[in-house]
This record gives sequence, C-alpha cells and structure tokens, in this order.
Amino acid sequence: MTISQNHITPRFKGVFPVVPTTFTESGGLDLASQKRAVDFMIDAGSNGLCILANFSEQFVLSDIERDTLTTTILEHVKGRVPVIVTTTHFSTQICLERSLRAQQVGAAMVMVMPPYHGATIRVPETQTVEFFTRLSDALDIPIMIQDAPVSGTTLSAALLARMANEIKQVSYFKIETPGAASKLRELIRLGGSAIEGPWDGEEAITLMPDLQAGATGAMTGGAYPDGIRKIVDAFAAGKRDEAAALYQQWLPLINYENRQSGLLACKSLMKEGGVIACEAPRHPFPAQHPDTRTGLIETARRLDPMVLRWGK
Repeated sequence: MTISQNHITPRFKGVFPVVPTTFTESGGLDLASQKRAVDFMIDAGSNGLCILANFSEQFVLSDIERDTLTTTILEHVKGRVPVIVTTTHFSTQICLERSLRAQQVGAAMVMVMPPYHGATIRVPETQTVEFFTRLSDALDIPIMIQDAPVSGTTLSAALLARMANEIKQVSYFKIETPGAASKLRELIRLGGSAIEGPWDGEEAITLMPDLQAGATGAMTGGAYPDGIRKIVDAFAAGKRDEAAALYQQWLPLINYENRQSGLLACKSLMKEGGVIACEAPRHPFPAQHPDTRTGLIETARRLDPMVLRWGK
C-alpha cells in the first residue's frame, strides 16, 4: 500500500471471486476439475481468487483436505493472480496455524471471520480484538475481516476502524451486512488511510451502491467474473452510467445466484459449460432442484457468459 495526500493505493483490488470446491459423484475431492475451475476463472478475467470460503463449502472439508486444496490450487496458479485463503476458526491457535500455513505456501492474504461457533457461542469485543491482534502479530500478509451475518457477531464500523488503525495486518474488509454501502462509507470515514481495502461481497447483489460508497474490491461467486469485471472496470474508469447499465444487464443472474441457487450456482454453470465434471455438493448439503437449475441456466444464457463456452 502506498499513501499520498490521504490517497490510498491498495495492493489488491478488483474482482476476486470465490473458487468452488469440486467433488466427485461419490464425494471425494476432484482435483482435476478443481484446476480447470481455477484456469477458467483466471481466463474469465479474475483479478485474484479466494479459496476455502463459505461458498467453497469449507464447512464440509477436513483439515487434511483444506491443506490439499490450498497447496494444489496455489501451486497450480503459479502466481498468475493473487490468492486469498480463508482460514476462519473459533480457536485463535488453529486460525493462526491455518493462516501461517497459507502464508507459507504463497497466499497473498487471509480472510477471517470473528470467532463464533453455532448459533449461540460468541466472544466479547475484547477477545475479538485480541484474536485479530495475535493473528496479525504472527503474519506478514494482510488480513481481510469478513463481516457477514453468518457469524452472528456485530462488528460496528467504529470497531473495524479501530482494529484497522491499531492492528498492523488488518487492512481489508469484506462487508456483507444489511446496509453494506452505508457501513462501507462510515468505515472509510472513520478509518481513513488504514482502510486499504473496503470490499463488496454477497455475490455482488449490492455491488453498485457499494462501489458508490467507495468499495475497491468485489468478492463474488466464481461463475461469471467476466460479467462482474465489466461493471467494476467501467466504474473505476469513471464511466458510471456505463457501469450502471452493465449492472442492470447482469443483475438478473446476480439475483438468481444470491436468492435462488446460492453456492450451487457456480458449479451448475461450470458443469453446464464443461469446466468441471460434477456439480454435486457434499452430503448433507442438498442438491439444487432441477427446475431451479433450469431457471439458472436460462438466465445465464441470455448473457452468454464465458463459463457456458469455456469447456466446449
């Protein structure tokens, strides 16, 4: 990061979609499809990638599988784009170990949620700050705090700004809470130059207001980075009307992913386009209803995204 007259030049910006985890029909890791998914996402214009996120079904992976995926993907990417590794865990020690391992094999950044477990187990603010402080003290790469409802933890803009100013590696923020644009705007106001990367998330469903609020990055689903890049690039070039028109064009697909197909959208589109061999989630996560899948594919075909052509 460079700072000149309060202007921040972030190390990482643009579109960093989440890489899905690919399985075989029997539920094992499909590393050949995994590599193809990564290649497609890079070819489709991703500025970077994020692995082992919730949209990667990280919650159904063993620790051994996490390590296999981290090393396999980073070795396959070979520095073509920066890769963010999600290392969330309730335990400070385990999150720290995961993060150090990610850094060791070449992660550009780690993404971490505040400590939580299940529907009711949370920690006080003091422990949350200490959690990220210990993580930062052990790392040489930036930390992205994922602020999402799934954690059930309230992270005020004031608290996030405080951590950005007080904790060295805490410098990126993925905001997915209701009123994301307002929170991004307040975070930037309170944190100033310590907020290196205010980012949009949640499949880009609030992308335009978040960009208008100052977001410099977008972490979306992985199926159509070519479409999201058009929006983000136009906005960054000052072509706001063009960006708005493009957002309106892609919004039906963004909405379908966010409100209908969820994390299954990416793999269904990749399977349809010949990118991966199997779109099944790992049990007990339910498969997508055939009618929902049909609606997804029909919505995507109207836009002709690369994903439906890349593997054919």
